[in-house]
Amino acid sequence: MASQSQGVQQLLSAEKKAAEKVAEARKRKARRLKQAKDEAQAEIEKFRQERERQFKEYEAKHLGSQDDIALKIKNDTHIKINAMNKQVATNKDKVIERILQLVKDIKPELHTNAKREA
Repeated sequence: MASQSQGVQQLLSAEKKAAEKVAEARKRKARRLKQAKDEAQAEIEKFRQERERQFKEYEAKHLGSQDDIALKIKNDTHIKINAMNKQVATNKDKVIERILQLVKDIKPELHTNAKREA
């Protein structure tokens, strides 16, 4: 009976060691998965930064910087405003004369509704 008890103890001990090894293997697997995930995240971030850098280079090369674009828009706006101001100055007297002519030249006539009733 002692040998049976000793055999049971050995089995329990072996089972405990096996459970510990399985638990340790699971922990190692979890660590490896976490490490792989962290490495993948770092690689993704590195790729994202590289693509963003490439885009900024492309943008600067083909479009110019935002300051350049803003300056170009500002200059275009000033050019257009100056052109409009020149047109106003050129045509101002003609427009005033035409408005005065229309105001002075009054031709009294009956409204179309008043003509029908009469």
